[in-house]
Amino acid sequence: MREIQFREALREALNEEMRRDKSIFLMGEEVAEYNGAYKVSQGMLDEFGPERVIDTPIAELGFAGIGIGAAMNGLRPVIEFMTFNFSLVAIDQIINGAAKIMSMSGGQYSAPIVFRGPTGNAGMLSSQHSQNFDNWYANCPGLKVVVPSNPYDAKGLLKSSIRDNDPVIFMESELMYGDKGQVPENEYLLPLGVADVKREGNDVTLVSFGKIMKVALQAAEELQKEGISVEVIDLRSIRPIDYKTVVNSVKKTNRLVIVEETWPLGCIASEIAYHVQRYAFDYLDAPIGRVTNRDVPLPYAPTLIEAILPNVKRTVEAIKAVI
Repeated sequence: MREIQFREALREALNEEMRRDKSIFLMGEEVAEYNGAYKVSQGMLDEFGPERVIDTPIAELGFAGIGIGAAMNGLRPVIEFMTFNFSLVAIDQIINGAAKIMSMSGGQYSAPIVFRGPTGNAGMLSSQHSQNFDNWYANCPGLKVVVPSNPYDAKGLLKSSIRDNDPVIFMESELMYGDKGQVPENEYLLPLGVADVKREGNDVTLVSFGKIMKVALQAAEELQKEGISVEVIDLRSIRPIDYKTVVNSVKKTNRLVIVEETWPLGCIASEIAYHVQRYAFDYLDAPIGRVTNRDVPLPYAPTLIEAILPNVKRTVEAIKAVI
């Protein structure tokens, strides 16, 4: 099996789906002439032309709305945000348009559209370019929210997202585009809403998603050296959430820690913790632990970024606390 970059896996998914279905098109800032801000769409303009790979002005509200209208009229747009921080300009279209049109029209209209791009911290970008919006969008009925952690999952999940008849928020990371992983050459799809046990263990369950899976897996490696066996679960999508896989794991390990890159109030970790105490309370041998961002806007200085974001040290400490 060959090894390719995260961005290449996304590009393959887009290319394969656009070759398969002529109703699919890609639209966003710098996706065409510049080959994508992060080179995800490199070469796509040459193959599909300017009618299907469309550069836009810096106007997220406008091109998000155009995409939703196109989806309601039979096309399948993929809208790229240069960062989901900029999606706040378009959030009215996404929430009050795409997410609600099926319900508001009594099933007469749907919006099969994918909004994709990077989210969260990507280095020294300060407060307005470093926030995670995964849990914001997951709070809205009518949307599906997918957050892959590696190239293999990214390709299979993006293909499924494009084929889905609901609007999908597909969250990536600038810090993952260069990551390499094994990806089959043959076509495959991964179902939305199905978590993946990345590492089996017996002493504690560790749940995460997206690029913070790197922290989770590194923490598990460190603890293995001390004889602590950590089961690591990658949610892969956070709407819908695969509660069953998490609950079954906790019934085996009797302990749970969730690590997530976002602020603590109203985060996915809180939702997972509620569900586990509701359906696996008698199996818990310790309070549920979680590791999130510190409750402040992300600063610019690297030392402060390190202090605020979830990291291996904090995750190891949280796991040892429940053990």
